[in-house]
Amino acid sequence: MFKKVLIANRGEIACRIIRACRELGIKTVAIHSEIDKESMHVKIADQSICVGHASAAESYLNIPSIIAAAEISGADAIHPGYGFLAENTYFAEVCEACGIKFIGPSKESIEQMGNKIYAIELMKKSGVPTVPGSNGPVNPDDSKVFTIAKKIGYPVIVKATAGGGGKGMRVVNSQEELQNAIVMAQTEAKAAFGNHDVYIEKYIEEPRHIEFQILGDNSGKTAYLPERDCSIQRRHQKLVEESPSPFVSHALRKKMGKAARNAASAIKYVTIGTVEFLVDKKCHFYFIEMNTRIQVEHPVTEMITGIDLVKEQIKLAAGEKLSVYSEKVKILGHSIECRINAEDPDHDFIPSPGTINTLFLPGGPGIRVDSHVYSGYTIPPFYDSLIAKIISFGSDRQEAIVRMQRALREIKIDGIKNTSSLQSKIMKNEAFRKGNVTTDFLPKNIFIK
Repeated sequence: MFKKVLIANRGEIACRIIRACRELGIKTVAIHSEIDKESMHVKIADQSICVGHASAAESYLNIPSIIAAAEISGADAIHPGYGFLAENTYFAEVCEACGIKFIGPSKESIEQMGNKIYAIELMKKSGVPTVPGSNGPVNPDDSKVFTIAKKIGYPVIVKATAGGGGKGMRVVNSQEELQNAIVMAQTEAKAAFGNHDVYIEKYIEEPRHIEFQILGDNSGKTAYLPERDCSIQRRHQKLVEESPSPFVSHALRKKMGKAARNAASAIKYVTIGTVEFLVDKKCHFYFIEMNTRIQVEHPVTEMITGIDLVKEQIKLAAGEKLSVYSEKVKILGHSIECRINAEDPDHDFIPSPGTINTLFLPGGPGIRVDSHVYSGYTIPPFYDSLIAKIISFGSDRQEAIVRMQRALREIKIDGIKNTSSLQSKIMKNEAFRKGNVTTDFLPKNIFIK
């Protein structure tokens, strides 16, 4: 097992990793930017090192400074969390070259799944269902792109080959829109990921976004855990996640779980990751991507299985054998996660950085809160707006909803705007309560674009 882990991240996920390491008897090193010196993860780690100025490019993305911090502190492993360098092939390669264990999959696995076109082709060969689309990048000046789109059938979606989070994506309803959509997606993809390549695929209307947590060890053994339903999104960013899905039957779960395991086996996946699918009304499912890291929404899986995913990730990275067997995992109840972001939902979700004057976080039976903020903490404008995750657990979905409603009524954050009021509206919505959620839930039910 590792003796000391450096966490190459910030916020609630850094706190989550530190707590998992502490339970495993591992010392921790928190890195931080100059402006993050008062952040919670810095306060609770065994050691902290400043790696640069406020901007992410000069701190949390500064690979030479992060590696230097690991070497100075004597860390024998680095946990990247999610975002920042978590799916950066070069960073994983540098860690390996410096003799520091990267707590994640191999650089080859990251590279294979980071290229969406390559990933889709690999899934096809592995028998994993994929969305019909172009076999490679498309160019707005090539007339063949119109032929491809016509064959697929409108609407289609233009997507960046690299990255995620909704960047470099455009839905196209007609041939007249296609060329301009490709140009716009290319421009956005270049700015976000440094790679302007995009491809097109069939746009699945009113789908559910269903994902499977997978685990793998060095011997080639893999396992999947019960699905998460992440259909409630705004501009491809998840807002509410739950497990299990109110839509997925036992038979469909087994079928999709097998496909997720095939995906993991195809790239000899080690540690934990997530295979994401779109599912249509007829229960046809299609691979869309694989995230080679821990997910923001991992707590709902932990709540219904009793498995600590971060500890499993660390143990698998340390070379331990897989101790989880899909067939033996029992669903213990139902769990829902609501993301609380420092944004104003009444004014186009404009970011709301600033100082938290008063903070009261909910508690009680069946409520878990993952957060890094506290009264007097100043939220900087330089990073992701996520400030807390409220996770509810109940014996069934109804109890999980009731407990989440209670928690959302209790939460109090003064000094900044936040999304808790929007989450309350979602919990009260009749369609949500019936489990009728698809990726267009918000504009259809809450009237938010």
